Order: sequence, then C-alpha cells, then structure tokens
Amino acid sequence: MTSSAKITEVGHILLDKKQPLKDRFRALFTLRNLGGIQAIESIAACFDDGSALLKHELAYCLGQMQDVRALPHLTSVLEDKNQEAMVRHEAGEALGAIGDAKAIEVLEKYINDPVVEVAETCELALGRLRWLEQQNKKLSNSTQDNPDNKEEDTDLLDNPYNSVDPAPPARVTAVKELEATLLDENLPLFQRYRAMFTLRNLSTTEAVLALAEGLKCSSALFRHEIAYVLGQIQSPACVEALSHNLRDLAESSMVRHECAEALGAIATPEAMNILQEFLSDSERVVRESCVVALDMSEYENSGQFQYADGLSKLESTSENGKVATPIQAVSS
Repeated sequence: MTSSAKITEVGHILLDKKQPLKDRFRALFTLRNLGGIQAIESIAACFDDGSALLKHELAYCLGQMQDVRALPHLTSVLEDKNQEAMVRHEAGEALGAIGDAKAIEVLEKYINDPVVEVAETCELALGRLRWLEQQNKKLSNSTQDNPDNKEEDTDLLDNPYNSVDPAPPARVTAVKELEATLLDENLPLFQRYRAMFTLRNLSTTEAVLALAEGLKCSSALFRHEIAYVLGQIQSPACVEALSHNLRDLAESSMVRHECAEALGAIATPEAMNILQEFLSDSERVVRESCVVALDMSEYENSGQFQYADGLSKLESTSENGKVATPIQAVSS
C-alpha cells in the first residue's frame, strides 16, 4: 500500500465505532506517529464520537504532533460547550503544545471559562506560549553576542519521555524543595507544573513519592496531571496512591481515569488486579480507561515492539496483494 492508503486504512479503524476501543486507540497512536495532514484530518473526523475518553485522546495526539494545521480543529473543540470538560481541557492543552502564537487569542478567550479545568488549562497553555516566546527572545539576544543576557532556563533536565509537556521543567534543586513548590497552592499553577516535570524527569523513588503527594491537592486538573506523569515514570512505588484516588468514587472522573491509565502503564500484577475491579464502574470514562489500561499492561508485559501497531496489523493481514479491511486489520 502507498503511505496514503495505509493512513486511510488505519483511519477507518479509528472511525469504526464497532471496533474494540483498545484497537481504535492503537490506530490513533499509529496515525499520530505517521503525521501529516491526512492523519490530522482522520483524527479530527472522530470528534463526534460518543466516548469522551477517545475524544480527549484525539486532542492529546493532535497536540503531540505539533502541526499547526491541527489548530482549527482544536480551536473548534475548545469552543464547543457541548463537548465534555475533559475533552475541551485537552484541546486547550494541545493548543499550547503546538507552540504557535496563533493560539493565544482563543486561549485568552477561555481563561475565565466557567469550567475550572478548562480555565486552568488555558492559563497553563498561555504560560507555555509566553515562555517559548521569552526563550526565543533570549536566543535571539545571545546570537547578537549580548554579554548581559541572563539565561535563566538553560541546563534544564532533559525529558526522557519524549512528550510535549504543558510546562517546561524547573531548574534542578533538592527533591524536598521541588516538592514544596509542587504542593504550594498559593503559587501560580505554571510554576508548580514546572516543579512537577522536574520531579518526573528525575524519576527517583523519592521524586515519585513527592509527586504522589500531589494527588491530595485541591485542583482536579493538577491531580490528573500528577497521575499522568506517574504513569510515565511507571514506578510501582505509586500504585497505592493511584489506587486510592481511583477507588474514591467522589473523585473527579477526569482524575480517576488518569489514575487507571497510569496503573495500566505500571503494569504490575497488583496494578492489573486493581484495574479489573473497575471494568464495570458507573462512570463510562473510568470503565473505558480500565479497558485501554489493561491493553497497555498486556503490551508492557508482552515484549511487543510497539504499542502503535496499526501498520503492522495491516501488513500482517494483507496477503496476495489484497488490502486488509478495518475489521480484518484488528482481528487476532
């Protein structure tokens, strides 16, 4: 198949509501990895789906692709008050992730949105865009041999997870100092996020336990991001903390779903057993997150080459010059 034909076939899997959600997720991440306008359009065509979890992940992937051609789609989702809060939040975060100043106008429009998670996300996205603008100015000054230029954000710890984050890391200090910043609810959210990502990049057990304390903070958006970074680290040291929030039925579904996905990434037997408990949860987004998380756990324990395996499934089911149908492509 040509590259275009492959994207079309993978896009069909993503759009097919009869396909298992776990296979649609794998197709989505395959499209993200392929990139380009055709992949963007295939992803954006799914924003009318009934699954808030899937739509939230669509927005996340569009942001991670960092292609300005996704901006109109993400703007439409952010502005659509009929979309779920977690979907609008992820669209706002994705607008910041793309890193283009064209998103500033729409983000400023929603920094006082009545949905607090959306408002906080837009504030963070604006913080990232302004930080990028400052960095570009500093770079420009340094190239002009300005001896007075102070590079406050040089030598930051590299992100070993290759994700585009809502905020840059802070400078490395003692874990206790970073934890104090992380948990200080009087500080701007952007500053606390920076401490969060430095702790994430350190990835020591001490840093993991410091991050887990953030699951007790008042902002649901903040707790959800804490769960996300704990999933990236994949340390068993935080299983108990994540399971506590997942089991709390009074917790925001946005947080519970992220705790479930983090447990899926950690993929220990204990974590998988916890996920099994919530496959029939009353919240759809939690149920679906557990399904996807268990699929991720199977991948983590399987030795498979990659999670985004939409292309390999197409190739394995395309024989004698015949192109696999979407249903064939995801059949075991």
